[in-house]
Formats: sequence, structure tokens, C-alpha cells
Amino acid sequence: MDGFATMAEFLQFAFSGLTVGAVYALVALGFTIIYNASDVVNFAQGEFVMLGGMVTVAVSAAGIPLPLAALFAVALAVGVGVALHRLAIEPAHGASPVVLIIITIGASIFIRGVAQIVFDRQFHKLPSFSGDAPFVLFGATILPQSLWVMGGAGAIVVVLHAFFERTILGKAVLAAAANRLAARLVGIDTRLIMTLSFGISAAIGAVAGILVTPITLTSYNVGTLLALKGFAGGMLGGMGNPLGAVLGGLLLGLVEAFGAGYLSSTYKDGIAFVMILVVLFVSPRGLLGRRSVERV
Repeated sequence: MDGFATMAEFLQFAFSGLTVGAVYALVALGFTIIYNASDVVNFAQGEFVMLGGMVTVAVSAAGIPLPLAALFAVALAVGVGVALHRLAIEPAHGASPVVLIIITIGASIFIRGVAQIVFDRQFHKLPSFSGDAPFVLFGATILPQSLWVMGGAGAIVVVLHAFFERTILGKAVLAAAANRLAARLVGIDTRLIMTLSFGISAAIGAVAGILVTPITLTSYNVGTLLALKGFAGGMLGGMGNPLGAVLGGLLLGLVEAFGAGYLSSTYKDGIAFVMILVVLFVSPRGLLGRRSVERV
């Protein structure tokens, strides 16, 4: 009986870690897409997650069906992402990486301040997509919404892979990421590619926010910590490697869950920062990193 209880406890922590890790993976994936296209580490990425959740809550509260409210939230986040590139990043073309990072941090503060004014300072929740009755597996429980989060993250990864590998536009993004000058020489509009990358990244963040809000709640200021966790996941997997971003996010979620469960929840949020330091000192390229991260 003790062995069964131990296994149930282990599975419970694993389910929790994979759920939150899927969100970190999507945030890390957003970091990676923008980094590959423009060499920018976008610390406003967490605000796209916040916008996805908060806008969906506000629009659905106005009587709009949840699917339409979610689509509107994603579209708005994409607009904000495109505006971030066109109004803040593009005018600073040629600036040092540190300046660009400061710009994204400033954009994050600005978006958060606007959200506080437009919405409020309270926590909000969306209804679960498939009810709240949990599934029981070997003594551990998993919420249907957790399956939505993990399934949604998996679907996004598959769609992105197909986009980059099977479409001309996706191949253009990869070409611009590999060598921007060469891409321009063969006629690729790198300015459009960068704008597209910011839009895709914003859409991924917004979807992550919509999927996780029924579980973790949302507020105007949830984006800051998510951005740091996503950055930690991206660094752990290897900044610039999409597969590494997903792997790093999932691993960070699992380490957090097991650390909180077997050690203390007090250390939960600190684990991400410890992992950033470990990666930077021990293996700056991360687990699957193929690029130098000296620009970060």
C-alpha cells in the first residue's frame, strides 16, 4: 500500500509539472522564435500570455462566446506583438543587444500598466473547457484542463514544425534566422519575416494564457514571472533551438513540481533562477543549444 501511495504521489507531481511545464515550453518557444529571427531576447513575451487570459476573461464576461473571445484575444495579442516590433524594436535597428533587452523590458512594463488601467488588479478565472471532474490514474488525479494545456502545447509544436518545414514562408523564416544578409540577397523580405515572427510569438503566448487560465487564474501582472520562467526554460534547452525550448520548459516544470512536492513549495519560484545560473556557468549553450548565446 505504501508503494502504491508513493507512486500515486510521484505521478501527481509529474502531472502537475508537465502541465505548468507545457506553459513554460510555449513561452520559451516564443522567446526562441523571436531570438532566431531578430537576435532579440523579448522579455515582453510573458505579457502576451497575460493578454491571452485577461482579454478572453473580459470579452467573455461581456457575453461573447468563449471560442470567439479567445480568437479576439489572440488577434489582439498578435497586434500588440506586431506593434512592439514596428514601433519599438525596428526603430532601434543596429542597437546593442543590451539596449534591445531594455526596450523589451520597458515594453513589458508599459503593457502591464495599460492592462492594469483597462482591466483591474484582481485575479480572474475562465471556466474549464471540459468540466472539472478529474481523471484518476494509478491513484493520481489529473484535471481535464491539464490535458487541454498539454494537448494544446503539443498541437502548437506540431503545427509550427509543419509550417517551418513544409511552407515557403516558413522556410523563409528559417533562412532569415540562419543568415539574414544572405536571405535579403535572394529576395526575402527580412523586415516582414521579423514582423511575422513577433506575431507568431504573440499568438503562441496568448494561446498559452487562454489554456492555463482555468487552472492558475490570471491577473495584469502574471506575465513577469512567466517571462522569467520561459527564459529559464529556453536557456536550459538551448536558446535558439525550438526543440530545446520545449524540452527545457517541460524539464523546468517537472523540477519545480518535484522540488515543491519533496522539498518545500517555498523554493518553487527560486528554482528557475537557480537553473539560469547553473546553465550560464556550466553549459551556456544549454542541453540542445547549437548557437552561441554571447548576444544575450
